[in-house]
Amino acid sequence: MSTQLTPLSADVRGEAFPVLTAEQISRIRPLSKIRKVNAGDILFEPGDSDVPFFVLLSGSMEIVQPDLRGEHPIVKHDAGGFTGEITMISGRRCLARGRVTAPGEFLEMSNSDLRTLVARDAELSEIFMRAFILRRVELINRGQGNVILLGSRHSAKTLRLREFLTRNGHPHTYVDLDTDTTSQDLLDHFHVAVDEIPVVICNNRTVLRSPSIQELAKCLGLNSHITASGLRDLVIVGAGPSGLAAAVYAASEGLDVLVIEAESPGGQAGSSSKIENYLGFPMGISGNELASRAAAQAQKFGAKVLIASNVTKLNCERRPYELSVDCGQVIRARAVVIASGAQYNKPNIDNLNKFEGQGVYYGATYIEAQLCGKEDAIVVGGGNSAGQAAVYLSQTAGKVHMLVRSSQLSDTMSRYLIQRIEENPAIDLHYCTEIVGLDGDTQLERVTWQDKKTGEISTHDIRHLFVMAGASPRTEWLQGSVALDSKGFILTGRDLDPIVHDLKWPLPRVPQMLETSLPGVFAVGDVRAGNVKRVASAVGEGSISIYLVHRLLAEL
Repeated sequence: MSTQLTPLSADVRGEAFPVLTAEQISRIRPLSKIRKVNAGDILFEPGDSDVPFFVLLSGSMEIVQPDLRGEHPIVKHDAGGFTGEITMISGRRCLARGRVTAPGEFLEMSNSDLRTLVARDAELSEIFMRAFILRRVELINRGQGNVILLGSRHSAKTLRLREFLTRNGHPHTYVDLDTDTTSQDLLDHFHVAVDEIPVVICNNRTVLRSPSIQELAKCLGLNSHITASGLRDLVIVGAGPSGLAAAVYAASEGLDVLVIEAESPGGQAGSSSKIENYLGFPMGISGNELASRAAAQAQKFGAKVLIASNVTKLNCERRPYELSVDCGQVIRARAVVIASGAQYNKPNIDNLNKFEGQGVYYGATYIEAQLCGKEDAIVVGGGNSAGQAAVYLSQTAGKVHMLVRSSQLSDTMSRYLIQRIEENPAIDLHYCTEIVGLDGDTQLERVTWQDKKTGEISTHDIRHLFVMAGASPRTEWLQGSVALDSKGFILTGRDLDPIVHDLKWPLPRVPQMLETSLPGVFAVGDVRAGNVKRVASAVGEGSISIYLVHRLLAEL
């Protein structure tokens, strides 16, 4: 049987490293070939693409994580065990080394045949998906990946890279140069100067000095398995809840689907510490966990996800439509679902940009909570995201000051959150209050706010500010392509009725629900005019859009 070398509980160990029965293995054989292996054979290395899936019939092997100091054991597989984690489904590059420790016979299966097996065998699909996800979670918890990030808690770029790796579920080791006294050896080893921090080391070979998100994604090969060639049935722009829901339903129904995401799956919801009013999760679920599960589900059905890529233009002059991506690719699609979401508005405050990532944050996750520690924090906003952030931060921060422009919360926040905030002694609510000043050297040190009712202005030595007030749609790339309302949100369906005659709509039918002013282009979630700002609503719109896409494709 498989012997786990990391401290998982017995129950989780059995699910992460199950032993297949002879009957289950018999169902794998038709899509596999037998490979004879010898002790010392290396079956895969970190950074390898298209790594096969192995099931051990006899013999044994070990999975290890190499780094600059040697190898760290992850697991040992014996007869009945199988290799792989979530990269088997996503198609991304391998994270570990697989070495045979005792000769024997293995079943070897390609990635494409594994996806075929998962699609048609419900029992094996559940076993493999659960194991792959739990194995990835354990790698993340132990920081056992093919990436070392050396940075500073006072660096905005370090924070952005950490968030990118974390929200994409990529295991990595973070070295805090402010507290780690031995890190200078690593810097000297790679001849890194202080002004080149943060530094990322990929696969113990490639050193990136102060990289962009796109450069990091390229080094890790996150998109190396995706090509722009060919015509896609559907391209989805944005991997928030609505985009991921559309991807799951479209891919599960046999469409050729590509999702293009500017940063990380989850959208605004991905930065929520806990969503408690989403159907089916009575104990709540973090936005990042919900997003990672949805992304894995979409990829299980065959959807491809292009990460850290911005769509810069929608060419609507002819069909099929063409989408230009900032990496230089041009992608053709029969249908398009726009789920590019919205971003928090930036208050008109002097020095706001100066302190972004260095005291000013737009999400409240575990990373930001670590940066706050037990110090006081401020949350600006009166919606559910702001409320969730305040409750989450109150568990560790000294005091959370919640600043709300209006005189009440009931218009913009769920009742359960209002009650929790009002009864929490660690949260101070300040109604009709706005920030008027930010001060500090390189890091935020002081915040000044004003009570609009009394006019009183007060300054506070607080170094952590979370801004979650209002949102603007991400539709800059759509100017001149589809009809927008006065605030930049996309008009769809019946909202187009007053102007449909001015649009030169080319079809005898009227636009479908969720369809934009371009036939075959749909908008869902926060980017759509009249959207309901709830995760469940976004998921619903994403799933409904695929029914409409099928109707559209039947017209072509």
